[in-house]
Amino acid sequence: MFKKLLIVLVFGSTIILSGCQNYSIKTTENLAQGWKEQLNQKLPLLGHRNWILVVDKAFPEQNAPGMDYIYVNESLLPVLKEVLTQVNSSAHVKPIVYQDKELGFITESQAKGVKEFVLGAKTIFGTQKVETMPHDSVFKKLDTESKLFKVLVIKTNETIPYTSVFLQLDCAYWNGDKEKALRDAIKAGN
Repeated sequence: MFKKLLIVLVFGSTIILSGCQNYSIKTTENLAQGWKEQLNQKLPLLGHRNWILVVDKAFPEQNAPGMDYIYVNESLLPVLKEVLTQVNSSAHVKPIVYQDKELGFITESQAKGVKEFVLGAKTIFGTQKVETMPHDSVFKKLDTESKLFKVLVIKTNETIPYTSVFLQLDCAYWNGDKEKALRDAIKAGN
């Protein structure tokens, strides 16, 4: 009995002490590269009907089990640009872009930098179609979606309200017209 207790104490102490090793502190550059690498690793796992959100600092952490979070200590626009670059470079998904409808009604006197943000976002989107929806509708949609599909939330340090961007992932190599033709062929085959 004493021998078993001694073995447990020695083994337990080894585990505790190994947890106290001195690890190097990550630099800001390593952290910046870290989130990009995390996105790069997660993107191949995401597909049609998954979401990637690039959100402002006030965006709440939610209890939904399907939501994963990455914090990025950067402004929203450079993060958005990187996320869209990675998504648009993938062979399997393409983004359907949503923004809060409220953003179009905020004035510079209400939120300093909003005009510059809107222009910067338009530059990043280029010719990409951007849908708008009321902010509360986004939460309702995400509540439903996160029950079945993963939602990756990339939280930035942006403090301009209603600047979050919501990317619903769609299949890049199959579209609605092809799906309709397939369903019509299946129906005709019955």
